[in-house]
Amino acid sequence: MTELNKEKLFFFYENCSNVIITPMSLEHGYLAILNDDLKTAGRIFSQNDSPRGNWGNSLVTILEGFMTICPSFFQIRNFLEIDIDFLLKNNKIGYVEQFLGALDILSAVNNETFKFTARVMLVNNLYTAALKYMDRSKALYYNDPELHFMYAKFYYDKHMYDKAYSSICECLELLPEYYPAMLIKQKIEELNI
Repeated sequence: MTELNKEKLFFFYENCSNVIITPMSLEHGYLAILNDDLKTAGRIFSQNDSPRGNWGNSLVTILEGFMTICPSFFQIRNFLEIDIDFLLKNNKIGYVEQFLGALDILSAVNNETFKFTARVMLVNNLYTAALKYMDRSKALYYNDPELHFMYAKFYYDKHMYDKAYSSICECLELLPEYYPAMLIKQKIEELNI
């Protein structure tokens, strides 16, 4: 089994110095992905009958460029962001591109797919991509308060306070008692712009 370069690698933890990977474990499958051994990763995930293992089977077919196993609504909700982040942090840009190419299909299964993708792009400071996927999400389901909250934070961080205020007001119109949104609205109002 391939060893981890624990000083260079992101493996779901900020500090990978204590990561232990046992043969045929889910972690071993992810290590195989990082080593561009999708055949081994697929074999490992196929032998792990669990929600994560089943997602891993779908993931491998996405990364191979021809999705033959479609993930479920809950698999997308639970694992998509984590795995795009994992691939980004490990500089597996080709795999990220494969993933992004499958988003239209995945969004037919879970209409929050673009929002999840936007959120991971925001976390990784990929602002142009984040805005693109927020816009795609809004086109599918406008009345998502979480999406408007994300827009507000995006615009606030970019010092576009008018747009941030408009977005946070939209969020609060949909979910009036959403406390984090109320805080952002207050912060913007205190700027007196």
